[in-house]
Amino acid sequence: MTRIVQPVGALLREWRQRRRLSQLDLASEAEISTRHLSFLETGRALPSRDMVLHLSERLEIPLRERNLLLIAAGYAPVFQERSLADPELQAARAAMDLVLQAHAPNPAIAIDRHWTLVAANRSVAPLIAGVDPELLKPPVNVLRLSLHPRGLAPRIVNLAEWRAHLLERLRRQVDVSADAVLVELLKELRGYPAPSQPPHRPNGAGVVVPFKLRHGDRVLSFLSTTTVFGTPVEITLSELALETFFPADAETAEAVKLL
Repeated sequence: MTRIVQPVGALLREWRQRRRLSQLDLASEAEISTRHLSFLETGRALPSRDMVLHLSERLEIPLRERNLLLIAAGYAPVFQERSLADPELQAARAAMDLVLQAHAPNPAIAIDRHWTLVAANRSVAPLIAGVDPELLKPPVNVLRLSLHPRGLAPRIVNLAEWRAHLLERLRRQVDVSADAVLVELLKELRGYPAPSQPPHRPNGAGVVVPFKLRHGDRVLSFLSTTTVFGTPVEITLSELALETFFPADAETAEAVKLL
């Protein structure tokens, strides 16, 4: 199906609204007049190639969508998209693998923009052992793997909190990107059976939500972090994220050494 490209002004206005910025806010950040920005958004003026890229940077628009803005404005796209197997990305792939392996014995994974598993270190396999084999058939979606009733969900001790955390994170992605794949994924995940008890939010909650997973006769507790490539100029790398898990207590730190 051919994607209909909206006028560049409408796209800029849409992205500004997604970021919850007023025209004055964006104009100030971009160091242009609100009058000029208004002209660009209404189509009374066409942005130059540099202006499209400048406003895209201020709006933190993903590289994939910046290409669409350029096309809508009548310019050629400038950001390439290549497979991680491409020789040009060999150094980046090596760096990604190095980080994942160096993080062991703590689990770590690499995911793309749709939460598809790209790579994992050796500590991940023991933790997902026993889930429905269908969920492990490529492409593996880590959110589906986590929250599916035949995935990790039955072993996640704080499922209500972890589920709420993941759904909120995904919802924010949907709000910003309007990505159709993520919209469908969010709908699917919300349809999974939810814990009968609502998420427990004690005083001081909101700083960190731990991931507590039953493994054998132990409960492993992790704190997760997300790492992305700095200043990427290639679409695949810009959409790649490393999810790393650190032991939240001494017992987990000792247990992961045996994975």
